[in-house]
Amino acid sequence: MNKKTWVWIATGVVIIGAVTAFAFLNNSLGNNVEIESVIPAQEQGTNSAGTAAANANANASGETASGAAVTAEQLNGAWSIADTSKVYWSVTTSKETVNFVNEKVQGTWNVNLEDAAAMTGEGTLEMSALDSENAQRDEHVKSDDYLAVTQFPQSTFTVKSFSELPVEWTEGTAVPVEMQGTLTVKGIEKDVTFQSQAVYSGGQLLLSGTTTVTFEDFGMVSPHSIVLDTENNLEVRLELTLTK
Repeated sequence: MNKKTWVWIATGVVIIGAVTAFAFLNNSLGNNVEIESVIPAQEQGTNSAGTAAANANANASGETASGAAVTAEQLNGAWSIADTSKVYWSVTTSKETVNFVNEKVQGTWNVNLEDAAAMTGEGTLEMSALDSENAQRDEHVKSDDYLAVTQFPQSTFTVKSFSELPVEWTEGTAVPVEMQGTLTVKGIEKDVTFQSQAVYSGGQLLLSGTTTVTFEDFGMVSPHSIVLDTENNLEVRLELTLTK
């Protein structure tokens, strides 16, 4: 086999390798998860008759009517994260933002409207449940290259302090809540602040909050390729439903 033949074979191998790499990358792209907030957007143009009907239905079911005052007794105490809760992780590339969702979240929030310093909160995520609805991408993210979920199966958030909450709440009205605490991923601790909103609705507490961390915060390198850039920041979003 002459030298020219070897050159053509080598060129073919390079082309095939490039095509394979591009196909792998292309299969890893695409956002398949939409973020669902537990706090619905305020409906516009609700008439008085509709509001009255909603209040009547709420009263009949024993729940606090929308727009009615919520007592401290209803709010104070131990709340547990319900199994409908979700935590989202979002990565932004030069092409799009890709969301990962985790539905295996547990935790508690002890509310004390009279004393914010007495409140406590914590949550735990099972990292093997992280899902972007792309099995190939999820397997890579969970590997030792990134989250190493076999070695570090759980991530946690422990609240160190809450902002002071108003004593008077209204059914269905959002209240700002700032939570400062420690987020632990891969066994590495990072102090973060979740800017959040909480709503009391139908006997439940709904909490929606976000914070931003980086790949480097947890010993990871932001993934890049010759055709795709990835921002260093990661957004973490809590969408929690809590029950007594």
